[in-house]
Amino acid sequence: MKKKDLAIIVVTVWLIVITVFMLLAARIDLEIFFVLWLIGLLVIVELMDTRFTLPPYMRYLKYVVAAGILLFGGIVAIKVMEILAR
Repeated sequence: MKKKDLAIIVVTVWLIVITVFMLLAARIDLEIFFVLWLIGLLVIVELMDTRFTLPPYMRYLKYVVAAGILLFGGIVAIKVMEILAR
């Protein structure tokens, strides 16, 4: 099995586990879902990364990770502003 296919399966299983736990807790929060998705994606990208060659799909995956980190920074900034506004 290729690393690319395995990564898709692992991310899918991770998202299903997150969704099930959120449903069991009766608390659906997209911010928490996004942060947990990003953590899982970062772990998978780090484990898939090769030392000497960079397959094309890894370059695009790193763009997705960079966009996720920017969104995460935005979420953190909004939460800090909410705390400071109190």
